[in-house]
Amino acid sequence: MATQTVNGKAFEYALLLEFYERLNKITSVSITENEPYHNAKGCFDSFVENEQDTFRITASAAINFLIDIEPRLSNGISKEDVLVLEIVSDQAGQTGDVRDVLIIRSLQKWEIGISAKNNHRAVKHSRLSLNIDFGEKWLGVPCSQNYFDEIKPIFDMLANLKASDKSTKWTSIENMHQVVYIPILDAFRKELLRLDKENSSIVAENLVQYLIGNEDFYKVIKGNKKVEIQAYNLSGTLNLPFENIKPKARIPKLKLPSRLIEIVYQDNSTTTLLVSLNEGWQISFRIHNASSRVEPSLKFDINLVSAPHTLFTNHIFIA
Repeated sequence: MATQTVNGKAFEYALLLEFYERLNKITSVSITENEPYHNAKGCFDSFVENEQDTFRITASAAINFLIDIEPRLSNGISKEDVLVLEIVSDQAGQTGDVRDVLIIRSLQKWEIGISAKNNHRAVKHSRLSLNIDFGEKWLGVPCSQNYFDEIKPIFDMLANLKASDKSTKWTSIENMHQVVYIPILDAFRKELLRLDKENSSIVAENLVQYLIGNEDFYKVIKGNKKVEIQAYNLSGTLNLPFENIKPKARIPKLKLPSRLIEIVYQDNSTTTLLVSLNEGWQISFRIHNASSRVEPSLKFDINLVSAPHTLFTNHIFIA
């Protein structure tokens, strides 16, 4: 398993552990010991004690804050109102749910989710290839035949290189940016603009929902000596009161974009497009080859460059 993944899973386990430690004295709590739980625990256990402590201290700082803004974490209706803590399998991400840790009170028909990140902020790693209809997959609107006709010669060339010699490296393609990246990005840019023009009311909104998921959640980002908490409150399910107990801070609803403003290359870049939308959203798409050997597909590293000022963000510094 890659270091990034191990760190991420260990942090998920630390969050679960700290939630349990903090809340089991004041309310009924249970942990779902499923396969993802054992996997995350194994990752956490692979660290030495002082590294485990760092994960736990960071998780604990985030949780203190979440308890203040989510009264239902510490308040149950009765003994039977159990707070269930669960780590989600990675498969959920494919269906547009980015949450790693779920906290559920089924008696209150309430749940919140947390996306746990360790030192990184990428939102998605999506692929492009000749048989991937990104329009259909991401936006619910299929790409045109023109788009596939435009990318076909490039992906065919890559498929032929691989077929003639499986060990062909990307570095053996001369002017790779000019012959592979730029034409693919140009076709992608043209198609995204076309899809938006023909389905103007939905493309911008669906793009952001594809990237940040279709469920409200908190993103907890573990940094060096600090933790950042962002609240993606799209449907207004976060920050609810419990009976007459109100949250200690107010989290605004997040506005989704309704139109695409422009798509341009990042300054001096042949690999990255910047997509600007209204309501203050901007997303970067950096194209790259996922492995050192040539294959007829490419990967995007997709990042949120800027979010609306209504995105609630809190930084907690840890001594």
